[in-house]
Amino acid sequence: MIHRKILAVMIPALLSSGYVNAAEIYNKDGNKVDLYGTINLKHQCSKNTDDDGDKSHIRLGFRGETQISDLLTGYGQLEYSVQDNMSEKESNSGSQPHVGFAGFKFSDYGTLDYGRNYGVGHDPLAWTNSLPMGRNDSAHANNGMIGRSNDLVTYRNSNLFGLLDGLDFALQYQGKNNTDKTTKDIKTENGRGFGSSISYTTPMGIGVSAAYTSANRTENQKSAYLGLGHDTAETWAAAIKYDANNIYLATMYGETHNNAYIKNQVDTKIVEGVVNKEQKFEAVAQYQFDFGLRPSLSYIQSIGKQITHFNHKELYKYIDVGTYYKFNTNLLTYIDYKINLLEKNNFTSNGNISTDNTIGLGLIYKF
Repeated sequence: MIHRKILAVMIPALLSSGYVNAAEIYNKDGNKVDLYGTINLKHQCSKNTDDDGDKSHIRLGFRGETQISDLLTGYGQLEYSVQDNMSEKESNSGSQPHVGFAGFKFSDYGTLDYGRNYGVGHDPLAWTNSLPMGRNDSAHANNGMIGRSNDLVTYRNSNLFGLLDGLDFALQYQGKNNTDKTTKDIKTENGRGFGSSISYTTPMGIGVSAAYTSANRTENQKSAYLGLGHDTAETWAAAIKYDANNIYLATMYGETHNNAYIKNQVDTKIVEGVVNKEQKFEAVAQYQFDFGLRPSLSYIQSIGKQITHFNHKELYKYIDVGTYYKFNTNLLTYIDYKINLLEKNNFTSNGNISTDNTIGLGLIYKF
């Protein structure tokens, strides 16, 4: 059921735009506000209870900009996500802000903003993050500069100051995000860090992308059982893609050091921390038919190495087969089947790592 609070926001905004499919809700005297949103009605079936049942959610966002001068524009964006799979009486703990930032655009000289945003380490990972059912294993939120995170200062430059189409780069700084001793969460904490990314896409649709991030670890993280004592968390990733002639092919390889969170059991004690070294490989192939069908095939794998007490372990490994069907620019449906290749053992059982297959069906409305 769509929550009343969300409807209370969405309906007046949509009515004020004049017609339902409009993105622009205000444009006057150099000030503009756009509304966008996604309603994803999704049901999954799996023996693993965490992956089974109603997984529907709603995302609603606003983008605004104001013209300051011929060369300078101010802008901001706010996006909020609400889980649509709870009753009205339940506490909606799945509701949370996705992004919220503001900044300036300096003509061809780039953009500079601050707030909750995507980390630059996400840039190459995004090229293979296109499964119909969605996923958050390689770039979950609040994981430094890999997924969405807080306290980010981001500079982005498109087309190399207007000199070379397709060449983009970004620089990013993240402030310290630490929890107090009573509510520590080493999975989402981070120290001060920096990151950068670069990508180039040719007119023929061939693209390459790479990113690197490095951040100090917090005292809570350094004192955890897994990954004990390491001072910094580092990540890097590189990706290549082909996106032309209705064909989409992409592959990504990346490594993290003291950044991938795990939780497991040693003897009778529950321990948590990070993998000393993680290697991940992803590949995706899709084809867009003219009548709206878009089949998708992916292979996703992550291997943890030099894990305290456990040595080398596979963290996730699966094949994903699915397809989208696009009715029009606003409405699409999908079916997706995740074939889990992990074997059930003490490590997966104690770490709550799923070894079960999952099938998902969904209907998405975008505006």
